[in-house]
Amino acid sequence: MTDMRLTLQTDTAPLRRVLLRHARDAFVDAAAVEAQWRDLGYIAPPDVDVACRESDAFAELLEDLGVDVAWAPAGDLGLDSIYVRDASVVCDGGAVLCAMGKKAREREPEALRGVYDALQVPVLGGIGGAGHLEGGDVAWVRPGVLAVGRGYRTNDEGIRQLKTLVGDAADEILVVPLPHWKGAVDVFHLMSIFSPLDDDLALVYSPLLPVPFREALLELGTSLVEVPDGELESMGCNVLAVGPRTVVALEGNPQTRRRLEAAGVEVHPYTGDQISVKGSGGPTCLTRPLERERA
Repeated sequence: MTDMRLTLQTDTAPLRRVLLRHARDAFVDAAAVEAQWRDLGYIAPPDVDVACRESDAFAELLEDLGVDVAWAPAGDLGLDSIYVRDASVVCDGGAVLCAMGKKAREREPEALRGVYDALQVPVLGGIGGAGHLEGGDVAWVRPGVLAVGRGYRTNDEGIRQLKTLVGDAADEILVVPLPHWKGAVDVFHLMSIFSPLDDDLALVYSPLLPVPFREALLELGTSLVEVPDGELESMGCNVLAVGPRTVVALEGNPQTRRRLEAAGVEVHPYTGDQISVKGSGGPTCLTRPLERERA
């Protein structure tokens, strides 16, 4: 980042620019959906026409909230490429291209190189060799403090390379061992159980939150909003902060929403039956933040 008014080292400051990939460029058509959805672990085949309308409405909601939307182009990358967060990680120095733990997605990170060049976001490098890293496992707890989930999608070598590439951008990196939960083929990232809401507030699902990470959050002075058991699998814990205590969330999950609002969080719901529910990817998965206002 060259504009000192902006930062990429927070997941809660006012969001000003974001990268999306439209459903028409990820799902392509009904034939592509039919060929892929089972192998990718979707719960049902998305309806492409409805998904396109949901993508339009999702982008419009972000724009109404003051966010400039940039679109990643089509690239024959597969249905999961709609979840654009996973292919890169960002800091003030630029972007790190990931190496996907899910083999079917391995072409996605390199496809972003040209996108970042066009958007004038420097590429710091990419995860290579035996390293695996997915952006859904990486979140800024607060400026300077980066949390990285160590699970089936992100391994130790990927985390080691990330530390080298971000360098001094992160004062502290919290490595968070993730649970086996439903196994290696499940769609499970750190942000399945943790979403920052403000520098001192986070949405969590504590039954799957590793004790050392939960303790670290509390030691940092972070208050926790707890997602109830019945709303984890409907992505109640996956929300996108578009500003401090202002979030975009998948519609539904009424208990979580009441708890968020009781904590002073403003919730903006969106419809995502096709773009979120069927592929198990919430609003953080659909977005790669590119600019936030510096506090």
